[in-house]
Formats: sequence, structure tokens, C-alpha cells
Amino acid sequence: QVQLVESGGGLVQAGGSLRLSCAASGSSFRINAMDWYRQAPGKQRDLVARITSGGSTTYADSVKGRFTISRDNAKNTVYLQMDTLKPEDTAVYYCNAEVYSHSLGYQRYWGQGTQVTVSS
Repeated sequence: QVQLVESGGGLVQAGGSLRLSCAASGSSFRINAMDWYRQAPGKQRDLVARITSGGSTTYADSVKGRFTISRDNAKNTVYLQMDTLKPEDTAVYYCNAEVYSHSLGYQRYWGQGTQVTVSS
């Protein structure tokens, strides 16, 4: 079993920055892709950014040039640096990881979510 714990959300003014972190813990696992999703009230959960085990990244068009995803494999942690934040970035942000373990094979896990609120 793997647990993902997010941190770093909060309230920020438009134009400001926040850095989210998501740390994975457990035993005998290997993390493949790590993603950040977000869900605004009344809307579906959408993919914001993805980073593969090799470090390749993809971003939603709405955040390209403003958000940067990175990972520290030694710490099993993924980060999302969010700059030039806009009110429309307000949402609950979720970490998602594709994990391999000998006991369970490939599984996907979600974090509990962290609120990001951008005021205008």
C-alpha cells in the first residue's frame, strides 16, 4: 500500500506563486508517472501536469509557461511550482501516482487534495 500526502496549498493573490509537494510513502514500490490534477467546484477533475519516471513532462494548455512539474526520485516526491497564478486556477489540487509493487502490480493512488485559492 502506498500513501500520497500533499502540502503547500493556500490563499494567494493573482500574480503570486505557490509550490505544491506530494510525498509517497510505503514499502517495496516503484513510482512511474506522477501527475497533478485539479478540480474546481462543480467541474470535473482535470489533468494539470504529468512527469514520467524519465523526467518527461506534459502540461495542460491553460498552465503552460506558468506551472512547472518536477520530481525527486530519491525522496519519492513530486512538486508543482505555480507562478503567475490566476483566479481561474482556484481548485483542489490532487496528486496521482502510478506505482508498481511485486504484491499488487501496477496501481494508481490519489492524495487527499490541497486547496489552492487565488484572489483577484
